[in-house]
Amino acid sequence: MSSVPERSEIDEEYTWALESIYATDDDWQAAYESVAERVDELAAYEGQVIDDAETLLAVLELRDEIMREVSTVAAYARMRRDEDTTNQEYQALTARSQSLAADTQSAASFIEPEIQELTREAFETMVEAEPALETYDHYIDDVLRMKPHTRSAEVEELLADLSEVTGATGEVYTMLSNADMEFPTVEEPRDGEAVEITQSNFVNLLKRPDREFRQQVYEEYFDEWASVRNTVASTYKNSVKADVKTAQARNYDTAREAALDGPNVPVDVYDTLVDTVHDNLDKLHRHAELKQQALEVDELQMWDIYMPLTGDEGPEVDYEQATEYVVDALEPLGETYQSRVAEGLDSQWVDVYENEGKQSGAYSGGTYDTQPFILMNYQDDISSMYTLAHELGHSMHSELTKDEQPFIYSGYEIFVAEVASTVNEALLTNHLLETVDDPEFRKHVLNEFAERVRSTLYRQTLFAEFEHKAHELEEAGEPLTADRLDELYQGLKTEYYEPAAIDDRIATEWMRIPHFYRAFYVYQYATGISAALAIVDEILPNGAGGEPDRDAAEDYLEFLRRGSREYPLELLQIAGVDMSTSEPIDRALETYGQRLEEMDALLE
Repeated sequence: MSSVPERSEIDEEYTWALESIYATDDDWQAAYESVAERVDELAAYEGQVIDDAETLLAVLELRDEIMREVSTVAAYARMRRDEDTTNQEYQALTARSQSLAADTQSAASFIEPEIQELTREAFETMVEAEPALETYDHYIDDVLRMKPHTRSAEVEELLADLSEVTGATGEVYTMLSNADMEFPTVEEPRDGEAVEITQSNFVNLLKRPDREFRQQVYEEYFDEWASVRNTVASTYKNSVKADVKTAQARNYDTAREAALDGPNVPVDVYDTLVDTVHDNLDKLHRHAELKQQALEVDELQMWDIYMPLTGDEGPEVDYEQATEYVVDALEPLGETYQSRVAEGLDSQWVDVYENEGKQSGAYSGGTYDTQPFILMNYQDDISSMYTLAHELGHSMHSELTKDEQPFIYSGYEIFVAEVASTVNEALLTNHLLETVDDPEFRKHVLNEFAERVRSTLYRQTLFAEFEHKAHELEEAGEPLTADRLDELYQGLKTEYYEPAAIDDRIATEWMRIPHFYRAFYVYQYATGISAALAIVDEILPNGAGGEPDRDAAEDYLEFLRRGSREYPLELLQIAGVDMSTSEPIDRALETYGQRLEEMDALLE
């Protein structure tokens, strides 16, 4: 019998209010049909997009209206599916909305190739004739920038039509890992209670103090992955192949170059991250050595990696206490920001607890026309509290952007999104160290900081190296077999975790990473935490207990309000960070090293 509750057993106050989008599924159906009928309106403008300023404005505004409606239809279906990924009805709604989104992209695919026939000077003349076009200035700049990688209208339509197919591997992986795979049930050593291993609680179970229990969880979890090893290898191989073929179709030399060119991030930023992390692997090795000493073991094993330096599970932090800590921690960002978060938490922004079939992990969702929605699998621990702060950072980024920007700039690249989330985490750390007296709790806060740097800066950079090397193999014509992927991953794991024992099971860890199905995504977690720590240093120049610098806080809030109106590196400069250099990464890793030494002193 599963220890994870059914969806119906979760109290309503701990579920998100998707009814605020559509009161019933019938309302969703009506919205779906309405916007599906509007998609064909775009065809009337084909061949005429840049005839005159009035026409250009009309087609851009029409496309934005349709995209807004489609995004809301798709978000509702996906979030309903994520409540229970085994629900066939919502799987079907999600599939329909994804097809609609692909059809909409296809129907609008002629617009940007036609815009690229403009010169910058011609557009400026159009703005003089139709001033409302000024809103689209940065968008037009971005479209013209991408001209060398935009194909004919016919090819663009084909690529848009194929997007649903080329992205299907990620959908297959999601269904396999969340709906179809069944992990074993293990017996808790402390009370004998049976607990089912899940994607959501796996890491939490590896923080249990009983080492034999951790080893059992680790081995049984990865043995279940071994049963689908060839399937996952085939899925990932084809995902990489799709990335490479799509990049080639758009005249890029590599898939990595294509992925980074979208947000206009130079590949040098990626390489600088990897090089800087490699120059600082000694700090990660020091962390592993401290863990080995704290656990009093002859050799650190992979099932020991998630154990806190404090040697136990850590204090329980229930959801209500977590929300109080998080809201209080945000005071340096001003009363308006702080109160808006508090109101959101009272308005069912968050789907709090795990239930049978629920999508694993956490994310912040919603659209331009809805409130934010946060999916959690809250586990009553410090880590979950930090995840809540993280996702609220994303949600508030969206809210502040919507306040100030039109739909065209309401999104933002992941490169800057992970800054907003990690600033909240850093503020939470400072607040807890300032206000909580319990020395054991403080040790766990310091440990959480160190673990987040380990898992966000080092681990995500390891992932970034893995997917870069995997794509390079595909581009060189080498087969991506399960054995080759294991070998590649195990080599990186050995380099990063040098003091620990690297076994054959950890070589297959790449199979459990869903982010790999969104290529060259994860490195931005590492750059994000680096930028965030630099920003918090500016907002709290004297650390915990210091008086906030209101000017620095306002610069940061202005960065959030800008959405995607500038390119990512330009946006971060508003907040006082230059990510074209290694300086923010070096600063973050220096802080990490200092925190490790503080922990070492406390433990002694």
